[in-house]
Amino acid sequence: MVKLKEPVHITFEELDDVVYLLKKVADYDLSGYSKSSLKRRVQRLMAMESMDLIDLKNAILNVNGFFGYFIQEITVNVTEMFRDPPFYQELRNAVFPYLQTYPQLRVWSAGCATGEEAYSLSILLQEEKLLNRSFIYGTDISQQAINTAKKGVYTVEKIKSYTENYNRVGMNSKFSDHYTAMYDAVIINNEYRNSILFSNHNLVSDNVFNEFQLICCRNVLIYFDKELQQRVLNVFYESLSLFGFLCLGTKESLYRQEMNANFKVINKSLNIYQKIK
Repeated sequence: MVKLKEPVHITFEELDDVVYLLKKVADYDLSGYSKSSLKRRVQRLMAMESMDLIDLKNAILNVNGFFGYFIQEITVNVTEMFRDPPFYQELRNAVFPYLQTYPQLRVWSAGCATGEEAYSLSILLQEEKLLNRSFIYGTDISQQAINTAKKGVYTVEKIKSYTENYNRVGMNSKFSDHYTAMYDAVIINNEYRNSILFSNHNLVSDNVFNEFQLICCRNVLIYFDKELQQRVLNVFYESLSLFGFLCLGTKESLYRQEMNANFKVINKSLNIYQKIK
């Protein structure tokens, strides 16, 4: 019988100590993350590794490779290719016809985790014959997640569920046309891997780095407190070209945000917005 890991509990004051340590030793600022969410994730990691608070601090300071692992576990969100098929259907129907008018397109998948959303956007752009004039930036705070995204390799088990999502979007081609099988995994086709630049970017502290016609940041802001949400939305606003599109997660929105008046609602339930001023 497998023995379950003992639950670990830390106080918010102890969590603040960990956040301060990360800022001090590696200049990673997690102070704007939702404390309740961050606390749950840190406690989960400590339980998995059978650590107390002293063990955790020592590992952050002294154990080679632990810092990257810690950031990966704490910040990377659950993701899938073509997650929420109605969202991708709406991109095709309501957003891409407008994007067709641009001679060049820049797309930002912010908080891209291990790359599934960025590759989904790339495939969607190819289906709509827009990929040859598009370039996608996939960014995340976790370098380990970025390294995984760059490889474009996913297990067959994951691909089975991704195929179900893809089929629900209603594409013209088969999902298998977009990857090559390799034993127990698949690799996304080279044309899609070449269309995306994956790089490290911290939404908490980094600023505007380009101008985009489409920004997708879905199910990331829910982990931030209100002040940080506003800061990140300001970065997105400054990064969007006029009449560019911003896509947020199903539990996120621009309502009650100061910049609400700067956007037109394209789809309220799917949180797709267009910058109008």
